[in-house]
Amino acid sequence: MSTFVIYAIGYLILLAGLVYGAVLLGVQTQWIVVGALVMLGLGIALGVGKTRTKDVPTDHQP
Repeated sequence: MSTFVIYAIGYLILLAGLVYGAVLLGVQTQWIVVGALVMLGLGIALGVGKTRTKDVPTDHQP
């Protein structure tokens, strides 16, 4: 399993916990959806940034 998949699974578990907590607190559904979408986008951006491999420089000179 790739590092990104492990990161994504952990982030989804965190997000599910936050959504469940917001429901228990009585936050309006529209704000839960907005917050979840923002957190999901942030999670994808952070996951790609942390798990991306560095480009190997090549020495191609004409």
